[in-house]
Amino acid sequence: MKKILLLLALLILNISFGQQSTTTYYFIRHAEKVDNSQNPDLSEKGLKRAELWNKIFSEISFDKIYSTDYKRTTQTASPTATAKKIQIKLYNPKTLNIESFKKETLGKKVLIVGHSNTTPTFVNQIINQKIYADIEDGTFGNLYMVTVVDNIISYQLLKFE
Repeated sequence: MKKILLLLALLILNISFGQQSTTTYYFIRHAEKVDNSQNPDLSEKGLKRAELWNKIFSEISFDKIYSTDYKRTTQTASPTATAKKIQIKLYNPKTLNIESFKKETLGKKVLIVGHSNTTPTFVNQIINQKIYADIEDGTFGNLYMVTVVDNIISYQLLKFE
């Protein structure tokens, strides 16, 4: 409950900076998958987590939602994308040009769904620092929030179970 209140406080702060050029990124890893095959679906637990993310993000007016081109990532993003009536835009972390991405998302609120190794790397690229390591295999509740206000970058990691 404390984490949800903290998240809401951060969102309110984000709204108060609305007059400036504010870009906010929300990074999550895909939810739990059924198995370790090449392109598995989400498990029952993963589907529930995807719905939980949708509830957590219910008060955020996303402008864009990005996902890698895998079932587990698109299925994690889908409840939120459906609720917000936003089409998921696919990205490839191996070929993504970070500067182009920053320009494309300038002034937007953006959800990005990735993987245990790509999500922290992506966050590190956005904040221009190597802070975050790969996510442990059994961890699916990390929410990385990055806010860029006129080139001032702030970032936060919230851990949900």
